Formats: sequence, C-alpha cells, structure tokens
Amino acid sequence: MSDDATIRRKLRALATALRHFHSALLDKAKEDYEFLNGPVNSPYELFNLVTGHHGFQWLRPLSGLMATLDEVLDTKDLKLSEQQVRDVQQALEVLFSQTEPSFAEFRKGYDAAKARPDVQKADARWREVRDSLGSLSA
Repeated sequence: MSDDATIRRKLRALATALRHFHSALLDKAKEDYEFLNGPVNSPYELFNLVTGHHGFQWLRPLSGLMATLDEVLDTKDLKLSEQQVRDVQQALEVLFSQTEPSFAEFRKGYDAAKARPDVQKADARWREVRDSLGSLSA
C-alpha cells in the first residue's frame, strides 16, 4: 500500500505529462485551423477557439479528464489512495478504448495527430508515467 505523498507525486507527474500531450495535440488542432482559416493572432483568440470552435471540440474529453485530475490533486483534505490511481487509469483506458463510442471524435483527432514527432514523444511519456502507477500497489 502506498502513502498519500507517493500517490500524489506520481499523479502530479501524470498530470504534467498529460498537459504536455494535450499541448502537442492542441498545436496540431491549431495548425489545422490556421491552414483553413488563417493565423490565430493571440492566446485569447486561441482560448476562444478552444472553448467554442467545433475544430477543437475533439480535445474536450482529454481537457475534462485533466481538469478532474487537477481538482483531485488540489483537494487538500483528501487523502489519496490507490482508488484514485485506479480511477484515473480507468478513465484513460476508456478515453482511448476503440469500443467506447462516446470518445470516437477524440480518437479520430488523436489518430490524425499521432504521426507528429512531438505528439509521439508526449504520448510515450504520459503512457510511461501511467504504467509506473502500477508499481504503487506492488
């Protein structure tokens, strides 16, 4: 059984790795948008696109999962246990499951982006961190 501090440290590492992965996917979505519509001129314009434009909608399930993970980590009076580790592992499994229809749009966007070296690197990193979570219960 792992203690709260160890679980928190590992989940923070996962959250960081997922942010890098999300950023690489966002760069791809932004490039696709700019190819069709011209340059995005400011971070605020990008924010508005991410939150409201259909071309960025596929990223929302990952964004939501990351926000939930951050919320769990930021809850000071919550003693983290292996249950939170299992919950985030299961959520990631469902997000990438080829049989889960709810996230087909995310997987389509991910599939379109995964040939990019920056996405491959960030993808490999978050998966490495996720896989290291399995050692918490050993």
